[in-house]
Amino acid sequence: MDELYKKHDVMLRGTSLKIVRDYMHNINWKAPMLCLRGARGVGKSTLLRQYAKTNFPAGSEEVLYCSVDGMYFSTHSILDVAEKFNQRGGQLLILDEVHKYNGWSREVKEVADLYPDMRVMLSGSSMLTLTDGDVDLSRRCVWHDVPGLSFREYLQFYKGIELPVITFDELLADSKRAAAMVNEACRPLQHFHDYLRYGYYPYYLKNKVDYYTIVEQTLNYAIEVELPVLRGVDPANSRKLKALVSVLAHLVPFEVDVSKLSATIGVTRGTVIEYLRYLADAGILSLLYSDLLSVKKMQKPDKIYLDNPNLLYAIAGGGVNIGTARECFVVNQLKYKHKVEYGRTSGDFMVDGQWTFEVGGEGKDYSQIADLPDSFILADDIEMPHGNKIPLWLVGFLY
Repeated sequence: MDELYKKHDVMLRGTSLKIVRDYMHNINWKAPMLCLRGARGVGKSTLLRQYAKTNFPAGSEEVLYCSVDGMYFSTHSILDVAEKFNQRGGQLLILDEVHKYNGWSREVKEVADLYPDMRVMLSGSSMLTLTDGDVDLSRRCVWHDVPGLSFREYLQFYKGIELPVITFDELLADSKRAAAMVNEACRPLQHFHDYLRYGYYPYYLKNKVDYYTIVEQTLNYAIEVELPVLRGVDPANSRKLKALVSVLAHLVPFEVDVSKLSATIGVTRGTVIEYLRYLADAGILSLLYSDLLSVKKMQKPDKIYLDNPNLLYAIAGGGVNIGTARECFVVNQLKYKHKVEYGRTSGDFMVDGQWTFEVGGEGKDYSQIADLPDSFILADDIEMPHGNKIPLWLVGFLY
């Protein structure tokens, strides 16, 4: 047990509080049990360590942060650790990367039953489910899905530019004031296209080559390790999954032809649909439907995007179409708080069943959304809004 406390001390000493994401304040930290889910690399572990470092004095034995993929857990169980932690007066047990521990949900449930006064915090893959066979933690555990950095947070992390969040209502009704505020602090267009290429994941950046290497490693880990463990995908099909992602990276935004995808990667139509859903669960793809209530949702998506533009650039390299990157950005920044649907007949996207958005460059006109109520253009390469034409980058200030 002393070994875990030593590792805990080392990890917290190395955790900086210089920049703390505003997302920290969205989390219900007082819940008896909570879980941070998200794609690998979005900063879940950092949030947990920052919370522990902020709320407990150095050297305190009332909190213990441990990653369950460490060597210690190859010979010790979660239950064993919880018991010894409780004996030492432990109040908050943090179990990072919990999805890597076989049978974690049953043991965590038992910990909650045995030690009701002990808070438990978990982190895991975006594919993590709180219902596992006959073990159901969904009524005990509050979970939060953690996104990567918004454009606003990128400016804060890497440029030292502090700016507040804007609401969706402000984006639509008061975009001139919001855009003016940002333009007083910086030239947003100077930074926006850098963000599309390498700003979503909170890695320390020395150069974009290293960054893309880490992004590719993140993608490979999700496909080669997490999908087989958490979705039962045959490891022998990893190459086919990577081929599917590569095809989509070069074709998105892609109106789905499942039969063509099936022939391209050499799996059945049903397997393609299943793989698309799994890749979305893993935070690799975003799947859009023209009607979320339609039975077609159970069959296939209407449009496919990679989850974020950084993935697009990491996989497709110099072959990225800027229109694709723009649409990918909009879906990524909106989907965590809003319902985004494919606007099959008018506009690119329908948001929350009411608002229609067309995405394009500075010269994009209103022809595709003419006479549509509640419709807007999200335009790249402009600093200030004009009429119902809103700067595209401003969508990156919603969180």
